[in-house]
Amino acid sequence: MTPSDPFAGRAMAAAQPTPKNILRGHRAQVHVATFIRGNERLVIGDADGYITVWDLAVMRPTAVWQAHAKAMLGIQGWGPDKIITHGRDNKLIVWKLATADEAGLSKALPVEDLPVPRQQPWVLHQLEVNTMNFCSFSACARRSHHDDTCDLGDSPDILVAVPNTLLSEAVDIYSLPSQSRIHTVKPRTQNGMAMCLRLFHHDRCLTLLAAFENGCATVQRLESSGAWITTYRTEAHSQPVLSLDLDPGRAYFLTSSADSMIAKHPIPTALQAVACLPDDDGVVAMDLERRSLLSEAANSSAKVPSPPERREEWKHPLKTVNTKHAGQQSLMIRSDGKIFATAGWDANIRVYSCKTLRELAVLQWHKVGAYAVALASVGTPSAAAASDSGTRPLSCKDSSSTALLGVKDRRIRQATKAHWIAAGAKDGKVSLWDVY
Repeated sequence: MTPSDPFAGRAMAAAQPTPKNILRGHRAQVHVATFIRGNERLVIGDADGYITVWDLAVMRPTAVWQAHAKAMLGIQGWGPDKIITHGRDNKLIVWKLATADEAGLSKALPVEDLPVPRQQPWVLHQLEVNTMNFCSFSACARRSHHDDTCDLGDSPDILVAVPNTLLSEAVDIYSLPSQSRIHTVKPRTQNGMAMCLRLFHHDRCLTLLAAFENGCATVQRLESSGAWITTYRTEAHSQPVLSLDLDPGRAYFLTSSADSMIAKHPIPTALQAVACLPDDDGVVAMDLERRSLLSEAANSSAKVPSPPERREEWKHPLKTVNTKHAGQQSLMIRSDGKIFATAGWDANIRVYSCKTLRELAVLQWHKVGAYAVALASVGTPSAAAASDSGTRPLSCKDSSSTALLGVKDRRIRQATKAHWIAAGAKDGKVSLWDVY
């Protein structure tokens, strides 16, 4: 145990955590999950295309409908009144779903057979997209001054990245609500299909993280000239990358794969300089020969000009860890950047330290493969400090103000302040944990 890891002692003290609630009602396996509206709602999507919106204050569904004809690939909130869904039916849909809209929608869970189809929310936008490679969309605000959080806030227009329709290793970037394609990002090398994406603004440049079927992860940036350049490329995995997520502080990103590796990657803002020397085939990097020539020059006191330099993408991850557990997916970093969680093919949910990549806890309840993980937002690191029991302690001021609240308000407060980890599995159930 290292003293630099603040969660290590807590992980040993809470060896056998148990879920706070189990949310049932899906006949098909749960594929995606996300928290919206300041953690008041948990949205679940399954393999039949059904969406269930859960009110976490009372642990009951507030809206249920079939968003897609096939399995769900991705879901994300957009402000307080919109939800983006992405399905295997080649559709990406933006739905209008404010709190008031939930009243007119069905509360019957997907396992219940109804005589008539469930009413759907109002469709604001719809894109026809490629879903052949099971890669979910990624969205960010169009303008770089907007904070790129898990929820898109109230940004009036956004950018959406999806795999290209014809070339599945290329990436198309669309603008919403205009629904126009504004960029196509093509990799310089053959990487296989794009498996997961993350679009965001970094150092005033639109930046795309992409991971591929061959285990490769890349960072690509949009230059002021309009050209996309690759600043980072590595193959830290021997199997297809299953998931990636971005550090809230934009310092790094993490990937997990069908193999047992978890990798932490840099996000370079420019190419690196490499010393080069001419040879028969042109200019190549030859650091050993360069050192030899400089040594000879020093010995002979001869003046040798510095060798030329060329620039190339960065190639080495910051850290890799062999977890000994293959098939961890749906990797998600919590909003305070302290922990991340994965869903495993072995049915276990694993919680890790972002700083050390050390495993902190294994959440065991599901008996079949887990596919989806969602972490509630906990605000700033100082506000997210947790007690040894794993829940956020109330201050004296919080306690006195909470005592004055009604039952409903206390439930809402408790639901929105909890450090939720939601996990969905092949059994159609969602386990809800309050840890760290």
